[in-house]
Amino acid sequence: MPPFGEGIWELVDRDAAVPLYHQIFLQLRDEILSGERPYGSALPTEQELAEMYSVSRITARRVLGDLALNHYVERKRRLGTRVTFRSPAKPIEANIDQAVDSLLALGQGTTVNVIEVATENPPHTVASALQLAAGQQVVRAVRVRCLDGEPLGYVVSYVSAELEGVVTQKTLVRAPILRLLDEAGFHAKHAEQTIGAILADTQLAEALDIEPRAAILRISRTVYDENDRPFLITHAHYRSDRFNIRMDLNVPRPV
Repeated sequence: MPPFGEGIWELVDRDAAVPLYHQIFLQLRDEILSGERPYGSALPTEQELAEMYSVSRITARRVLGDLALNHYVERKRRLGTRVTFRSPAKPIEANIDQAVDSLLALGQGTTVNVIEVATENPPHTVASALQLAAGQQVVRAVRVRCLDGEPLGYVVSYVSAELEGVVTQKTLVRAPILRLLDEAGFHAKHAEQTIGAILADTQLAEALDIEPRAAILRISRTVYDENDRPFLITHAHYRSDRFNIRMDLNVPRPV
């Protein structure tokens, strides 16, 4: 099953009952809501969108029009289409060490099936988030995490191609990707994480053994090193009936 992104694989299910324009609308909307396409960023043109999804320009125009109608983007002649959505939620600060410990514990408590590890040209959103130079490639790693033999999450991660010797089919079976990168000298200083809900498309439903259009918990994470350079992007999709996030909230003590 291919992961999510743009311009590299088949992105829509042409046999689904959901119209193509609405499938594309939902994918772009979710990328905006998750922060993959941040406020002020440019969306593809009608022509680029049509080529990316192998649809007509009329379909691409409707997608961008619907995004504008729902106040996710603004379209201006000769200036293109830019994201205008800002999340109303204020970021919550949390301890990075505790978060990493939790992720490593999840890795130890589940089994992983490595679906694919490939070196390739990145989607635009990934290249921008990892601050890659033009033409620089990435390693894309796709895994399915299982709990008690049942699929729990479909996880797609990206790192710079210079780490293709670190992130491999063999090493991902041995340890979680954060541990592999830490062993290679890439230590997590801080991360940005967005949690949202999406509906499973046909491919996700097949990978996670759920019904199409079932609710999925989507966690997008960008991890930074000691020099504030991003070195890992992960998009994890978890079954809502088997996965939840617990937070212990405490009242701050007066100083």
